Amino acid sequence: MADKHLSTQFDSELSAVSTRVMEMGGLVESQIRTAVHALSQFSGEAADQVMAAEARVNMLEVDIDRELSSIIARRQPTARDLRLLIAISKTTANLERAGDEAEKIARMVKSIIDSGEGRTLPASELRIAADLASGLLRKALDAFARLDANAAVSILKEDNLIDQEFGGFVRKLITYMMEDPRTISASLNLLFVAKAIERIGDHAKNIAEFIIYVVKGADIRHTSMEQIESAVR
Repeated sequence: MADKHLSTQFDSELSAVSTRVMEMGGLVESQIRTAVHALSQFSGEAADQVMAAEARVNMLEVDIDRELSSIIARRQPTARDLRLLIAISKTTANLERAGDEAEKIARMVKSIIDSGEGRTLPASELRIAADLASGLLRKALDAFARLDANAAVSILKEDNLIDQEFGGFVRKLITYMMEDPRTISASLNLLFVAKAIERIGDHAKNIAEFIIYVVKGADIRHTSMEQIESAVR
């Protein structure tokens, strides 16, 4: 009976910390959406909103890590439960970094607005990659909530689309800079924005890898897609 009581308490604590992770994920998603809006509309006000949210994201990461440390110290979990707690910690770290990338986009938008050259550049074309990255993060959080390893594999495959968009955009920016050297400064800011979007996709991919680690007990980082699919089967 005591063991059941402890198990119920542990499940309750896990549920509470998972809720905090979802709260943090929702805040980061909002940051990304607002950053993309700031970019598409060249809105300094929207960019300011993104940067203002950063403190809340950072605080959530610290709070969640503190809760995880407390759970590990008191419950001494083993096997899958321990993997889950480790994965939660790594997921919050990736969410915090995705928030950092959203803030970076906001700062670049402010710089582009100040330069007055942004509207001559193909900033709107970054919307496709940004929507892909934001959608990928949302799918990663949903898969994490359900511990769905198959959905995690799909996310790993989708990340390649963002990489392709990034490569195509870089080639286009190089053309702009070659044709008009006056656009170099603003183009470099857009390049940093594109890289930040790509990194958001990478963080979603990392979360997907942690899901497979929890469910299958396999570390599939730096492995081929064939090996990943084999581990999930």
